[in-house]
Amino acid sequence: MDNIRTVSETKREFYNFFTKPISSIYRRFIEELLVEMHLLSVNADYQYSPIYALGVVTLFEKFMYRYQPDDHQDLIFDALCKSTGGDTKQYRQESNTILNEAETLSISNFKEDFTKSAQEKVNDKLLWKSYYSIAQNPKFKYSRLLAIGLYSLLEKISSDLVESKEEYNKAIEQIANDLGLSSERIQKDIELYCSNLEKMQQLLIAIEDSLEFGRKKRISQQEEDTLKTNDNELKEE
Repeated sequence: MDNIRTVSETKREFYNFFTKPISSIYRRFIEELLVEMHLLSVNADYQYSPIYALGVVTLFEKFMYRYQPDDHQDLIFDALCKSTGGDTKQYRQESNTILNEAETLSISNFKEDFTKSAQEKVNDKLLWKSYYSIAQNPKFKYSRLLAIGLYSLLEKISSDLVESKEEYNKAIEQIANDLGLSSERIQKDIELYCSNLEKMQQLLIAIEDSLEFGRKKRISQQEEDTLKTNDNELKEE
């Protein structure tokens, strides 16, 4: 039996690829994502899917878009993919491809297009090929990253859809039924993703506000010190 790579080995490999310090604000997010991708990659039922890749790319970009320095973002993502056996270029290219394909769809014809693609043209579009390959695999390993990828597709198909609870629930139920997955689990993972994203955004705003307050306070203090110095010089004269 082949030796299964451990979490520690994957972490060590990640930090071999990315040797810079990671900001403490983002370190926990990065390590949790790394462990999640690792555990999936070593699972016997794991099957790469462009929809899963879209989930990884979306999650990373949503949480890391304010990371500084900017040029470290691509380096960290590359280290995440490589250390878990993935191909960075494939993740990004195929994510973009299925998003672009989703943009041409509408919710009203989503089911019809899937049925038709399954019967006639599944190889024409990467999105339908990916979707159908999951549907035809009873052992497909579900993950919250896949759920995030599905949510990103729904946002691209119709940004208004996610604002309508009734229509959103119908779409999730349809997708879950198509793919043979649990709609309840998909919804729960998407809700947790949205909640965590909102918390992260609030945290970053609070940090930026605190830094701005500190900056203004320092400037004010410098101006006050300058005035005192000038006053003292005038008195001495």
